[in-house]
Amino acid sequence: MNGRVMWIGRAGLMLALLWLGAGCAATAPAVTTPVATTPSLAETKRQVREYVASGRYEADIAHVAGQARAYLERRASGGGKLAIVLDIDETSLSNRPSLEINDYGFIVAGPCDLERGPCGFVAWAQMARAAPLGPVLTLVRAARERGVAVFFLTGRPERLRAATERNLRAAGYEWTGVLLKPDDLVTKFAAEFKAPERRKLVDQGYTVIINIGDQMSDLDGGYAERTYQLPNPFYFVP
Repeated sequence: MNGRVMWIGRAGLMLALLWLGAGCAATAPAVTTPVATTPSLAETKRQVREYVASGRYEADIAHVAGQARAYLERRASGGGKLAIVLDIDETSLSNRPSLEINDYGFIVAGPCDLERGPCGFVAWAQMARAAPLGPVLTLVRAARERGVAVFFLTGRPERLRAATERNLRAAGYEWTGVLLKPDDLVTKFAAEFKAPERRKLVDQGYTVIINIGDQMSDLDGGYAERTYQLPNPFYFVP
């Protein structure tokens, strides 16, 4: 009898401890671990500066432009009415001086002070001082040597045409056409303007063998055999 009572007592004690443990687990505060940590703005800017200063930015541009040139050389040998289409800002021309003096902020209006800042983009564009991205300039020259038409297609407004063409010419570019966005055209996405412009080239009998830009919105919408996206750590255009 005593042994039976003792066994039941131990079993009851074990059940009680399990019940208490379950109760504690149920009432203990939940511990959550963040899936990802969002970097601070200061840290993000530091990473951008390091990416550019290290030479990786220029190396990545050269890699993508080199792939485009290799395709150009293979494709151009077949002949035909061929064309390549290029974006301008951070694709054909670099706006780094204006971006850096603004601490990577984007300022549209106002004067451009490249020593103390700020630098408004319109004033900067009118200065026509943006340098070419070397590997892209090489790509354009290779296209023209092979009789391939070169079209610049940009979201810059038409009112900046004179300054834009002056800058492209000073940077060493030659072209078949420069297509700018009409001053009164309002779009939510860049592709709403750029894709129809590429279609117009196709309607004119061109085969767009290469479309190259620094934003996916430069490439969306079709009307190109191959698309190539250059790195742009500075800003995003939908």
